[in-house]
Amino acid sequence: MSAVQAPVIVFDGVCALCSRWVGFLLRFDRQGRYRFAAIQGANGRALLATHGLDPDDPLSFLLVEQGRAYTDSDAILRVLAGLGGLWRLATIARWLPRPARDRSYRWLARNRYRWFGRHDACYLPAPEQQGRFLD
Repeated sequence: MSAVQAPVIVFDGVCALCSRWVGFLLRFDRQGRYRFAAIQGANGRALLATHGLDPDDPLSFLLVEQGRAYTDSDAILRVLAGLGGLWRLATIARWLPRPARDRSYRWLARNRYRWFGRHDACYLPAPEQQGRFLD
């Protein structure tokens, strides 16, 4: 899968929780399926804007896969399912009504800096992982 065709996850590069999420994905995405773009970078901002999300008010998680955008809980569940194996069990959460899932996601997103902290600079990948980042 080329970098252009690979699914792209747009994340908040200064959010401590979001950076841990990216670290988790780098660890468990053994096939290197996902690429990453911080919202603070040109590619991340462009992807958010292209899909109708405000890059200056990043309360939404964005997954772009085969030209289609997924946000919030749908994006998270889709990413976990894409890891394969037991991670696919996360799709059981789709039985919960989407409005309830998304409300929970947005509550967490609004409080992420207060609860988990904020970094002074964007997440920096290890040299061997830099090819998976768009910016």
